[in-house]
Amino acid sequence: MRKTKTKTKTKTKTKTKTKTIAILAMPGVQLLDVSGPLDVFAEANVQAHAQAYRLQVIASRRGAIRSSSGVRLMPDAVIGDDMPEPIHTLLVAGTPHAASAAADLNVAAWLRQLTPKARRFGSVCSGAFVLAQAGLLNGRRVTTHWAVADQLARDFPSVTVDADAIHVRDGRLRTAAGVTAGLDLSLALVEEDLGREIAMKVAAQLVMFFKRPGGQMQFSRKGEAAPAGRSALQEVQRWVAANPAADHSVAHLAARMDLSERHFARLFRQEVGVTPAAWVEDIRVAAARGLLEAGDAAPKQVASLCGFADTDTLRRAFQRQVGITPAEYRKRFAHAVV
Repeated sequence: MRKTKTKTKTKTKTKTKTKTIAILAMPGVQLLDVSGPLDVFAEANVQAHAQAYRLQVIASRRGAIRSSSGVRLMPDAVIGDDMPEPIHTLLVAGTPHAASAAADLNVAAWLRQLTPKARRFGSVCSGAFVLAQAGLLNGRRVTTHWAVADQLARDFPSVTVDADAIHVRDGRLRTAAGVTAGLDLSLALVEEDLGREIAMKVAAQLVMFFKRPGGQMQFSRKGEAAPAGRSALQEVQRWVAANPAADHSVAHLAARMDLSERHFARLFRQEVGVTPAAWVEDIRVAAARGLLEAGDAAPKQVASLCGFADTDTLRRAFQRQVGITPAEYRKRFAHAVV
């Protein structure tokens, strides 16, 4: 009887190709904008049991990088250096003064030269300003720290700024909101590269949300702006902030300044930058946030104390301003009872 040989297929293990992740750190960099993403990618290497990522910090000039906290970083390379491996993903870290700093022409030129060669590029926090100054955000949708989002939109009108997003993907471009959002963005990149299972393991190990609930406006304090405009207008604004439950219709506010409703509304919009109704809603939501954080008042009481007609009106205004419901906000931010 003739014996037949059976061929056995041997499984070949797919080797993970190492991707170089480079973070550009400017003088005065926010340390967590650098260390946060690096820790996410480093943990991904651990969870993948492979060197999925090669990590590098790139400086704009020779020598140590002094961060905003005073800690110094030693970069792996300086812009203009020959890179031994092509950069797969380039992220620009933010600095506290990025929104007011003049463009570094050498950095801008380097970014314009390098980003077309990278698989992905983007920013963490106010690093978006550096990319915008290089002309790399024109016509793109991005996010940045809530405190400077309006300024980014004003300074670069061709850029669409999503002030509430934790991170945004637009083609090869990736941008993250303020500081810790760099971890969220990096985790999303890990999921993109290595899959959901590895990304979830990284999130568990770093004790962070796999998908953070809500947007960044839940952390903003934009309703707590200082009074603006001429002194008489500032007095009206202080009155509103001190008495959020009072009647703050245009008629009542105009009467406090002895002006017609039309003149008052026009003057307020001109000097404060928003309508009286929008400003009053901002102040009332800010007051509601304070009461919810204290954790003592029920939603109905919060609505009444802050000048909202009922809890439904409070909820609609709160979701519009903060992005989550008052109940969700209280659950996340109320002071712990000891």
